[in-house]
Amino acid sequence: MWLFLRHHYYRERQTLRVRVALGILCIGLSTGCSEPERRQGEQPSIPYLTSDSRHPIPLSPSARKEHRAVMLQHLETMQVIMNALIEEDYELARGLTESHLGFFMHRLAKASQPSENFPPGYHELATAHNAAAEELARIIPTRDMQQILPQFNNVLKACVACHLEFTIREQS
Repeated sequence: MWLFLRHHYYRERQTLRVRVALGILCIGLSTGCSEPERRQGEQPSIPYLTSDSRHPIPLSPSARKEHRAVMLQHLETMQVIMNALIEEDYELARGLTESHLGFFMHRLAKASQPSENFPPGYHELATAHNAAAEELARIIPTRDMQQILPQFNNVLKACVACHLEFTIREQS
């Protein structure tokens, strides 16, 4: 009985850690997207006048649509993986990470999109993203959130790095 209670307490602590980490992630994302407080006398920034220093990747309208679908799938997959981790469904989390974010998905995307439109830096960031996802998939079976969450964060960092560097624009 004591062993059961100890295991139950351990699982509750792990679930609490995951929920706290998810809460911190949500707060961080929401504060990062909110407008910062202006100081008295400070002029408001006008977002549409702020220059975008990201490197444009020219794509045809159909390629843009396909690329957007892949990016939205990545975002949705990250949410489902996080939920699977919260629910302690480690097999689902690992499977989704491997099949939707790992090198398999990278090869599939490269085969379906004209790679000459994408600069080498984009491919380097995509490869880093896929490597981070592969490492996350390798760590998930440990069921150790102290190892899983930092690696999940590395996947998110790889996503953000690419979105900060590149933007898609319509091909002229």
